[in-house]
Amino acid sequence: MWVTAGPSHPLSPPGRSAIVRRMGTQRRAGIGRRQVLGVLGAAGVLGVVPVGWAGPARAADGAARVRANTVAVFAGTAESNSRTETAAKRAAVERTARTNLAALDAASGDGELFAGLPLGTSDPNLNTTFQRLYEIALATRAPGLPADLYGSTAVQDRVLDGLQWLHTHYYGDQAAGYYGNWFTWEIGISQHVTRTLVLLSDRAPAALVTAYLASMDAYLRNGKDGDVDLDSRFHTGANLADITTNRILQGALTADEARIRKALTDQLTVFATVDPYHLRHGVTDGYYADGSFLQHASVAYTGSYGKGLLSRVVQTLKILDGSGFAHGDELVPVVHGWVRDGFAPLIFEGWMMEAVKGRAVSRTGTGYDDVAVIVEAVVDLASLSDGDPARALKSYVKHVREASRTPLDPTAFVSPLSIVRYADLLADATVPAADLNPPARSVAFNAMDRTVHRRPGYAFTLSRSSARISKYEYMSGENLMPWFQGDGAHHLYLSGQDQRQAYGVDHLTTVSPYGLAGVTAPVEHRDTVPQAYGGELFYDNPDHPLNFTASSESQNTYVYFPTATGTYSGGAVLGAYGAAGWVLTDDVPWRDRRAGILPDDFAAYRSARATRSWFLLDDEIVLLAAGVGDAPGGHRAVTTTLDARIAADGDAVSVTHAAGGDRIRYADATQGTAVGYVRLAGPVATPRLETVTRSRRTVRTSNPDTAVTKQVFSLTVAQRAGARPAAFAYALLPNATAAAVRAYDAVRVLANTPRIQAVRHDGLGLTAANTFTDGTHHTSGLAVAGPASVLVRREGAATSVAVSDPTTGRDTVTVTLRGRALRKVSGDDAVRVSRVPGGTRLDVDTHQAYGRSFTVTLRP
Repeated sequence: MWVTAGPSHPLSPPGRSAIVRRMGTQRRAGIGRRQVLGVLGAAGVLGVVPVGWAGPARAADGAARVRANTVAVFAGTAESNSRTETAAKRAAVERTARTNLAALDAASGDGELFAGLPLGTSDPNLNTTFQRLYEIALATRAPGLPADLYGSTAVQDRVLDGLQWLHTHYYGDQAAGYYGNWFTWEIGISQHVTRTLVLLSDRAPAALVTAYLASMDAYLRNGKDGDVDLDSRFHTGANLADITTNRILQGALTADEARIRKALTDQLTVFATVDPYHLRHGVTDGYYADGSFLQHASVAYTGSYGKGLLSRVVQTLKILDGSGFAHGDELVPVVHGWVRDGFAPLIFEGWMMEAVKGRAVSRTGTGYDDVAVIVEAVVDLASLSDGDPARALKSYVKHVREASRTPLDPTAFVSPLSIVRYADLLADATVPAADLNPPARSVAFNAMDRTVHRRPGYAFTLSRSSARISKYEYMSGENLMPWFQGDGAHHLYLSGQDQRQAYGVDHLTTVSPYGLAGVTAPVEHRDTVPQAYGGELFYDNPDHPLNFTASSESQNTYVYFPTATGTYSGGAVLGAYGAAGWVLTDDVPWRDRRAGILPDDFAAYRSARATRSWFLLDDEIVLLAAGVGDAPGGHRAVTTTLDARIAADGDAVSVTHAAGGDRIRYADATQGTAVGYVRLAGPVATPRLETVTRSRRTVRTSNPDTAVTKQVFSLTVAQRAGARPAAFAYALLPNATAAAVRAYDAVRVLANTPRIQAVRHDGLGLTAANTFTDGTHHTSGLAVAGPASVLVRREGAATSVAVSDPTTGRDTVTVTLRGRALRKVSGDDAVRVSRVPGGTRLDVDTHQAYGRSFTVTLRP
């Protein structure tokens, strides 16, 4: 027995982040039995790793089962396709196939297989051509379609003839191929070809299959000897799962047990939890212990690549079911953990949060569309599970459906079998709807510099950056103005609203990129990549020592997803409460441009400066900022946007404020939403409401040129050029009534400097502090040595404490609680408690904890 996994998403090349460079001397061995043991447990190892060869006869039987499963997954079965719930899916498959056949008939025959898709220089056109052949083949294997499609050997022969023609003229010549995006050649085309050949395996000539397998191997140019290379930066995470799933199916075409075995062994690595202190093959892509997911080495990507990985993993487990090549029982709990810890916190009322979508945030698809993909995977994962885990997943699917503000359309599911499972699940009255999140939850995804804070009426998401995590992702003309998306930008999702009216591509389009909620930005103009480089979608300079080409590592480091230069980014969680701290620093391109490493024509921009904290409570999110202003010598004006919201042009939006501007309330009566803003300290912010019209193409070159008009609200603090650094504190009150805004007086600011920021909420008995510099910091009966994030809550005789190291580099954090001596009654072993004169000392072992919170409960 052995096992599998995998994902998909036509994105692009991963790079190497600062953490990889720092840890380049770490062990780079492949995943072995001892490492798998740490991920899956001793009982799962033998079930995951194959221990013997099946032999030709059993391999042939297993390969036949894989092919049959694949046809059922993508085309459905007679049983599934007889259900009324799959009628729309069948109609969509038929409609697409007939459209493609018409385009095939209309082709000129001169440089195109389908009309309007000229071949020879455009890799997207070639990829789409292969995709259309797959879509036609799919219709011939989908029960329930008309006889001129389903089972039609004539149509199947047209597909096979098309494959032969493409291989002869546009694919088989290795010298002529591999132009454009590497993904097209190593993953995209191979996926369409492999699935097509599996669908038509009973009729595909052996010579055609052999030719395509050889060509697909040869196009794995970022691999080794025509196969996966786990040391390649291109063969990681979701990309690795895509490639290996393709190779599993290719092995099934010829009953090649060696190919299947190697692909499964390679794919198994995506299940390993990434240990940033002991990287395997130098790879930071994948899932982390705190639920974070990275792709491209340093991009927070749960909502795009992570979504694709989840989908492919579950899909592949289904394809291998009963084949004898794989046994996925040991892996299902791992994937369940991804859903519970990685995805569920990021889904609010059926919407995937923007903070983890990378450049996909600029696409016109919605957060609801993203969640539909996840729901299909969870439905199928539940079918692979038993007992309480299966019940929890099913209940979560029902919860997402009930909580979503737009109907989920299962027609978008890949598999008709999934549509049927979804319908049966919803009809099962024994399964209650239940979220995988508790009603109140604060989650520190410190491994990807993201924080999520949830309450029944809202969800707040914070995006940070550091030397470990990219400030943003731009690529291929997508997300054209991303500069400040990792600079403390936040999204405040309000319950009951259709989130398409608040966020999504229209929010990105109409809100100024310099005025994203939570961002401190210099007042200046920045060019997009195409503007900076004469219309090119990347910086092209192959003659430079850094070799700037479309897919080079330097392009990743300096253009596509640059990291920041600071190390302080993170926070602590205590129960359902949280704190996050961050220091705004320059990015790597600006640093290296100043150092003379980058050429003079390279576009780089200097950041402003700020030390920031967010204290995440029940009815409020408290924002503190200190040292806010331009970088030394910058002489630029600086604007900090405390919040930014959009509303439809016709919505009844009002902005009210009390005398002096200390208390402001934004309300959209049409949507039934509101946010209050209370100044706790510092300068008065300026509210503004304006109507903005922009094209969606402003943020992505391939978006339709559709004009969007929105009412845009902003609340800003402006500083003139040359002004001294400022400090201010505000409370954001989600869903607050006018009376609640007027009466608010729950939080006291204890300190707000670039050294320490702290607040006290007497009603909760909670003190929260972030310290940023060396030395001992004192506030409200609390002493913290060096940089840290600390939460202290006193409830009766019990005192609970949470501590984390946002720098990820300290071995020990020491906190002293002034007052009577306390003893440890429960908590993490990493927290050592001792009595000292005048109080209680906590020594917290944060060595290689990667920002994790450690908690302890104390009593007299």
